[in-house]
Amino acid sequence: MSKSFNGVIRGLAIAGFFALGATTAFAQDESSFDLQLNAAADTTAGSCRLTYVATNQSDQAFDRTAYEVGIFNAEGAVTRLLVLEFGSLVAGKTKILQFDLAESSCASISRIVVNDVAACTLSDGTESEFCLSNLVASSRTAIQFGI
Repeated sequence: MSKSFNGVIRGLAIAGFFALGATTAFAQDESSFDLQLNAAADTTAGSCRLTYVATNQSDQAFDRTAYEVGIFNAEGAVTRLLVLEFGSLVAGKTKILQFDLAESSCASISRIVVNDVAACTLSDGTESEFCLSNLVASSRTAIQFGI
């Protein structure tokens, strides 16, 4: 191979390495609010107990976080709207919370959708758009959970 061809290949390899490094650095700088429906279990009282794992993957502390969610039945109809209060969330902290849906079996719930943010207050008292704009919703259950 010619010397100039080797130089071009080396230049492309170096450019690719830096582009990959920049992409990785950018991805690491991304912060999110991860909300996972981790478990759903029927209680002896006839309720569905939903277990959520909330992870604040940012450097911001929140004094109050709450989401309005819509509950869908097996036929796809909204059966209720309610607010799930997650309370305060420390920067970089994971919090586990449980909510009981009275008079609902877990099998009767097909989907839960985050309808809106009911509260997203930073520790200094200001409202933030972070809780919705950086929300990553997921489910480890048979119930779909998302935005």
